[in-house]
Amino acid sequence: MTPIAATTLYIGLFGLLMMILKLNVGRVRASKKINLGDGNDEAMQRAIRVQGNAVEDVPVLLFGLVGLGLLEAPVLLIHALGTTFLIGRVLHAVGLGGMPGAGIGRTVGTLLSLIVILITAGACVWYAVN
Repeated sequence: MTPIAATTLYIGLFGLLMMILKLNVGRVRASKKINLGDGNDEAMQRAIRVQGNAVEDVPVLLFGLVGLGLLEAPVLLIHALGTTFLIGRVLHAVGLGGMPGAGIGRTVGTLLSLIVILITAGACVWYAVN
């Protein structure tokens, strides 16, 4: 697998994750009969925030992976970053979407996401200047 093919794999996987999160918002919206906004409903607020957090973080990581793919970074690095970030985002979504407060899934998912974004940013700088 080439670096750009590995990157494209994660673009596809995160596209599927984003679709699942979007469908979950629609599912909660329909079950709660909330047409617009959050209806001051906690389940609706959680579903919206889970999707919103992904919308904030996923593009940053994908831009980084695309950069690494174009700079022909090692495929193993791209897989390590993409897989770890995907696990982090799923843990975050389950943790935030399923329970009030900072559950373990939300906490671990957030930490994994932050660490992967930091490593990705550093790797982008490293491969760009070397």
